[in-house]
Formats: sequence, structure tokens, C-alpha cells
Amino acid sequence: MIYSLTRRAALIGGACAALLTLTSVPSQAAAKIQRLVSPGGIEAWFVQDATVPLIAMEYAFSGGASQDPPGKPGVGNLVADLLDEGSGDLDSKTYHERLERRAIELSFQSNRDQFRGSLRMLKDNKDEAYDLLRMALTSPHFEPKDVERIRAQVIANLRRESTNPSSLAGRKFLELAFGDHPYARTATGTLDSVPTIQIPDLKDYTRRIIAKDTLRVAAVGDVDPDTLGKLLDKTFGGLPAKAELTPIPDVVATRPPQRAFVPLDVPQTVVTFGGPGIARHDPDFMAAYVVNHILGGGGLSSRLYKEVREKRGLAYSIYEALVWMDHSALFIGNTGTRADRAGETVDAIEAEVRRIAEEGPTQKELDEAKSYLKGSQMLALDTSSKLAQAMLQYQLDKLPIDYIEKRNAIVDAVTLDDAKRVAKSLGNGLLTAIVGRAPQAAAQPVSAPPKAN
Repeated sequence: MIYSLTRRAALIGGACAALLTLTSVPSQAAAKIQRLVSPGGIEAWFVQDATVPLIAMEYAFSGGASQDPPGKPGVGNLVADLLDEGSGDLDSKTYHERLERRAIELSFQSNRDQFRGSLRMLKDNKDEAYDLLRMALTSPHFEPKDVERIRAQVIANLRRESTNPSSLAGRKFLELAFGDHPYARTATGTLDSVPTIQIPDLKDYTRRIIAKDTLRVAAVGDVDPDTLGKLLDKTFGGLPAKAELTPIPDVVATRPPQRAFVPLDVPQTVVTFGGPGIARHDPDFMAAYVVNHILGGGGLSSRLYKEVREKRGLAYSIYEALVWMDHSALFIGNTGTRADRAGETVDAIEAEVRRIAEEGPTQKELDEAKSYLKGSQMLALDTSSKLAQAMLQYQLDKLPIDYIEKRNAIVDAVTLDDAKRVAKSLGNGLLTAIVGRAPQAAAQPVSAPPKAN
């Protein structure tokens, strides 16, 4: 996925295997979510679950890649890769040895709108785990030798991506969709920008972004509320009170149809397609979510799979999904095909999107999609880690704390008229980025850059 970023975890040997085994045990996903406020005022959504002696925590600060300095995309990503490279009185080697000795999994990532982190540990190791996280957030070293080592790894990945058709298609699609808005910038940076990032850039980003006022926390596991509250205060209590965020304007993606071609001599042509989406807080979001499942999110049962893969044999796989951000939204899909059939593939995708926009889904499709989405809910929350991730996302999406309990009723409430009304918004054509050998259709210039609201 084009929004995913490098995520590194310190898990080694037999202790790692033991921890992973525990995280695969189903958590009490249906358990009541508590709103916990620590003595120091740190708020968290929390599920106490003593099924296994494990604690999983997810947290996020507002900011992410959209807060990278102008001309220097990749700063947040580099910070994420460096926070666990030595902090406090521990150098990088000693810090990782302590993680490994206790099978503590700690990782960071910078996505489009948030700087996020994960922490997982056995119950008996919670004090050391939270202390290591505290040090990473409050006193990272950013030693020159560590910065250059991690920078070299990032640059090596970027070089690989420069010949990867899927990566190039994703980048071109974002440029097509968002023009000069921060969302068009790649979160991992570029071969031009990453070498220019200096240690003061990393320190300034950390100072501006990692602060208590935008912090959201979700935790699941074998710990009582009083103990967790004290751990949260110990970990986050020393952070700055307020972040210093650069305002990001709302933006509507470029109006389709638009098409761009990137020449690359590879065996398979990659097609990334989509268009303006629907905001998470829009009353029609769930109807759009159901329609998306019918169109391209339902795997082997989706219309696009049946039309492009089964009927025409144009591609091995094809998917499409909704992507929502703080200041915009997209629907976006991807497939790969032979170069000499790329034009036919794009035509087939456009025709199927146009058909669902004009006709809407059938009642049978709607019923089957709703049944799947309801039934898959609990399977999607079958581990402590998954439940913590979902609880954090619900907070970021500003959903109520009992959303898990209400979700299936919201899905059930989607009517055929709702689905048909929402499907009509897909009728404006597609933004399409094609990467591969000789195109089947000439690239069309972008004539309408997106406008910030």
C-alpha cells in the first residue's frame, strides 16, 4: 500500500517466538472499552484482558509526514527509524540488547497524519518496556554514526523503489491527486531530499510533534487500570504540553478523469487508479464502505475481480479500497497486467466503475456485502494487538467509545437507495497512473490541480 511506511521491531530468538505465540491468542474483543485517565491527565482507551500475560499498546501524535519541512520530505520517517537507536544513558547496541533480552517489541512509524508507535511486552516486563519507550520519546540521541547508518538504509530502499513499478505508480498517483499539497509528498522522502536532512531537522521535528496535547493511546492486556495509569504518566508525563503543528489545509483530490504514464522497462505494467473519496465523518461513509466492498474490496467476490480477472484474464489480482485522512479522502486501487494489455485493463476498470455508478449494486450484492462486513468484524479484532490498533484508529477518527458495539447496526442500516446514491459519485471517471513499457493510451496532462478549502 502506498501509505505504509517502514516499521522496524526488535524481536530476536526464542523469546520473540514466545511473544508472537501469545499475541496470536484471541483477545476479548467484545469486552467493554474503558476510558482511563491517569493521575497526570493522560487519557487512554483500555481493555483489561487477563487471558494471556501480555500487554499491547498503540499510540499516536498528530503530525506525521504532512509536518515534514518544505523541501525535506522524509524527516518524520527518519525520526521513526532513529528513536530506538540509543536514548537516555544507553547507546544503540545496549538499547537493542535490552529490548531483545526481554522480548519487548517497540516500533515507530510516520504516516500521512500521525506519528505512531507500538509497544508489546510480557506482563512481567512492563516496567522495563515502558521505561525504554520513555527514553526513546524524551531523550533520543541522534548520534551522527547512527543517523548515517539509518540514512544509508533509507536511501537504499528508495533506490530499490525507483525501479519498482508499484512504488512509482503510487507516487505518481499522489502527485496526480494532490498537486502541491503536502499529501502529494512521499512520506519516506526522495533520493534528493533524504541526503539533505540534518540532525537539527530531526531534533526540531521531535520537539514540535511529540507532545501531550495531541496524544491518543489505546491499550489491551493483563494490567489493572491503576497500574496502567502510573505507567502512562511515567512514559508520557515528561513530554511537552503542546505540539507546534503547521496548519494543513483541507484538499479535494484532482477531479478525474486524468491519466499519467511513467515509462519503465519491466515485464509487468502496474496500474494505480482511483479518485476523490468520502470523509470518515460523512453520514454516507458506511454506505460508501459497503459499495467499496462490492466494487473492489471484497477480494474474489468483488466486481472488479470478476470482470478483470475471471472474465477477461487481464490480471492475477486487483483490489480497491477507501483511504481517509485528516484533510482529504480517496478511493484507490491497484493491479498489474501485461504491457500489451494495459490499455484494455484500464478500459475494463473504467467501464466497471462507470457501471456501478450508473446502476448501483443489486440487492443481492448489498445483502452479501453487509453479511460479510458484519461477520468479519470480530475476526479482524482477534488479537490484543489488532484490538489496540482498532481502538486507536477509532479515537483518531473521532468515533464514540462504544463504536465496536454499534458498528454492525450501522452496517445493517445501509439501504439499497443509500448505496445507489453513493455509487453515483464514482461516475466522474478515474485518476490513473500507469507504469511500464509502451503505453496503450497517451498520458493526459493534468488540467485541474486540486484546490485547498
